[in-house]
Amino acid sequence: MSGETLSVAMISFLHNKPTLEDLALTDSGIEITVDPELKTIRPIILGAVVKGLQMKDDSEMDSFIKNLMDHQEKLHFALGRGRRRASIGVHDLNSIQAPFSVRAVPRTHSFIPLATDTEMDIETILSQHPKGVDYAHLLDGMEKVPVIEDATGSVLSFPPIINGSHTTVHSGTRDLFIDVTGWDRRACESCLMLVALQAKQRGGEIQSVNLTDCNGRQEIVPNWTPVQHRIPERLVKTILGRELTDDEMKHSITRMGGKFVRRDAARPEEIQIGHSMQYAHDGENMLCFEMPRWRFDILHPVDIVEDLAIGHGFEDLGEDVPRAPMNAIPRSDEHLRRRIRTSLQGMSFMQIQSLTLSNEFDQFERMRWTPTNEITQITNPITQEHTMMRQFLLPGLLRLLATNRHHDLPQSVYELGTVVRDHKNMERLAFITAERSGGFAAIRGRIQAFLRDMGADEVVIEPLPDNEGPWLAGRAAKVLIKGEWVGCFGEIDPAIGQTFELLVPMNAAEFDVDGLNRCLIDPV
Repeated sequence: MSGETLSVAMISFLHNKPTLEDLALTDSGIEITVDPELKTIRPIILGAVVKGLQMKDDSEMDSFIKNLMDHQEKLHFALGRGRRRASIGVHDLNSIQAPFSVRAVPRTHSFIPLATDTEMDIETILSQHPKGVDYAHLLDGMEKVPVIEDATGSVLSFPPIINGSHTTVHSGTRDLFIDVTGWDRRACESCLMLVALQAKQRGGEIQSVNLTDCNGRQEIVPNWTPVQHRIPERLVKTILGRELTDDEMKHSITRMGGKFVRRDAARPEEIQIGHSMQYAHDGENMLCFEMPRWRFDILHPVDIVEDLAIGHGFEDLGEDVPRAPMNAIPRSDEHLRRRIRTSLQGMSFMQIQSLTLSNEFDQFERMRWTPTNEITQITNPITQEHTMMRQFLLPGLLRLLATNRHHDLPQSVYELGTVVRDHKNMERLAFITAERSGGFAAIRGRIQAFLRDMGADEVVIEPLPDNEGPWLAGRAAKVLIKGEWVGCFGEIDPAIGQTFELLVPMNAAEFDVDGLNRCLIDPV
């Protein structure tokens, strides 16, 4: 999720350089003490120090700060689940004094939050500060909230909301203190190590801190020891279709940032009678691998097998024949889909295929559509752009035009694809043209040609209300066939185009293919 951490993976994958080096962290001498009250407020507290960032000038540091903040927000979204499971704070180490303490304070407690010059109490921050308003729900029902303070009593951070103003990282910063707090130990640990790794790639030295947690236990963090994974040898052969030698496994897993340790006999607790692929059979060998502790995505033995396959290369895993029956029947709408493609290609449209994953901003807010069907949300989204299954195709076409805005006009594309409404798959058609001239008359002509090609009769075209969808007021209409609303078309409002950085006139349409299938006679 950052250029620096991506480079770590690329060096391993492209140049077979081991990622898991013996990193004995220097002790920073800094101590963090967590108050027992945090058990019920925000129990996981971790920290790290990075010293000596290597920057040639302040402008390079400014660029790194931007990348660091971007990485931080991506981690907040993906691993932190909107800062609920984990939240990250990055501070200028030279502006604070160790040791640090984490304690619970009442909502009347005051400090100067980031991006302000005025002292505010916590209740005011939660109700008026932009970050406080966005994340106040994470502290609902709590009379006391967590703060991290230095030796002078100054507030470093009010997790998971905002840092203190005086710890702001700036162009002259070269030493960092990183704190991560939350409810999920694995998520917090991964976030801490990834941010520290990003700084390490810029020449910094990662140093450990001594932590006394809310249960009184003492530990040294971050823990750079890799995680050991043991999987049955049979699992690799069953999934990949061939056995891998020790050298092949060592090469493959090294490319993926891990390490092949050994092949040994299964332990008694790893043996299970039955067919579970996670367990070994009596007398079977186990394969032992080590993977970086920041690999939050490894949840199951199959994930290790997948890494072996990627590291080895899919092109050399052998050949096989399908085991499942391959008999099939034609789709009920196949003739209609073929006719749609023929019609649009005859009007010089190029077919594209975009992701079925989208997000609420693109689908509704940006396009001025109001959701009228239940939304199928992604439970564990990786990025903010992919949080739901799409309900409309037009946002994907606009994104495509935005990506290709440096090409010559006109540009005409269409998509015949699947959307998900009320948790059910539905087929839709959308097409769009970006051209220097040709307004509503041009798109109406294309609609008439399309409906003629489809053999539609009893067609009624009615105006759409203003501000319903991405259409320009007074320049949009809906199509009814035999009384059923099957689609709409019109000119794209320039205000919508500007949100995609598109300044060219555009006209578009979107149809319900299932509706067309019900209303049109199949000539075949």
